Amino acid sequence: MTHKNIRYNYVIGDVQGCFEALKALLKKIQFDADQDFIWFAGDLVARGENSVGALRFIKKLVDHGVAATVLGNHDLNLLAVARGIKKAKDKDKIDDVIHALESDDLIDWLRKQPLCLFPNDQTILTHAGVPCIWNAKQTAELAQEVEAVLRSDDFDILDEFLKAMYGTEPALWAEDLTGNDRLRCITNYLTRMRLSDAYGRLEFSFKDALDEPMSEGFKPWFEFESETAKTHQIIFGHWAALEGKTINAQIQNVDGGCVWGHQLIAYRLENKEIFSVDNPMFSSF
Repeated sequence: MTHKNIRYNYVIGDVQGCFEALKALLKKIQFDADQDFIWFAGDLVARGENSVGALRFIKKLVDHGVAATVLGNHDLNLLAVARGIKKAKDKDKIDDVIHALESDDLIDWLRKQPLCLFPNDQTILTHAGVPCIWNAKQTAELAQEVEAVLRSDDFDILDEFLKAMYGTEPALWAEDLTGNDRLRCITNYLTRMRLSDAYGRLEFSFKDALDEPMSEGFKPWFEFESETAKTHQIIFGHWAALEGKTINAQIQNVDGGCVWGHQLIAYRLENKEIFSVDNPMFSSF
C-alpha cells in the first residue's frame, strides 16, 4: 500500500466498539492525520459501548486515506446479521449499526475491507495471525479469494458464503479444497485461529491465557516454525488473553482486551514502541 510520507505508523488492536478508549488512545499517541497512519487489526465492532460511533469514525479515517483496516470475526458476524443470515446475540451489541440511518453505507463499506494488509515490505497484518504452513504471498492470495466474494456485486454470491461461513471444518488447509469449504477454511485461519498442530490443523475451543492447559498436540499457532515469520513481522489481534504480548521479534499481538476492561493498544512500527490506555468505561468504578 502506498500513501503520503508518514511520520509514524501505528497498529491498533481490537476496538470492539470501545469508542471512548479509541479516542483516548489517539490522544495519547498525539495522532496527527497530516503525518501519521493507523492500521486497525479488525474487530472494529461488537461488545463495546458504541459500535456505530467507532465504525463511523474509522470509516472516515479510511475514506480520508489516513487509516486502513483488516476484517475480524466480529466484523464478519456483523455482515451476516445485516444481511439477515444470522440473528444477533444480545452480547454482540451491534444493533446500533443495524439501525443506523446510514447502516447500508456502513455495511457496504465494511464488506469491501481486506483480510490481509502489508503496512510495509517487512510487515503483514491479519486479525488472527498467519498459520505456520503459509508464506506471506500465499496468505495474501488466499485472503483475496475471500475478499472477492465479500465484495461481490451479486448479493446471492455474498449471502451464500455468509450462510456457509460458520463452522469448524475443514480444520486443516489443503490446496485442493474448493467452494465454501475452501473459503471457510481460509476465513477461519485469518480471523479465528488461536491453536494449531504442527500441520496447521486448527482447534477452536481454546481462548485462554498461555499458561492454561491445551488439547494434546495443539499449541499457539505462533509456537511453530513459521514460513511467513522468516520474511515478515506478523502483527495480529483477536486473542484478548494475550493482552498485547510480544511473542518474539517477528510476532506481535495487539489485542489488549480493552472490551473486557483492560487496555487498548497502539504499536508503533517505526520503533516497536507500545502505547496503551485503560478502557475509560471501566475506570470510573
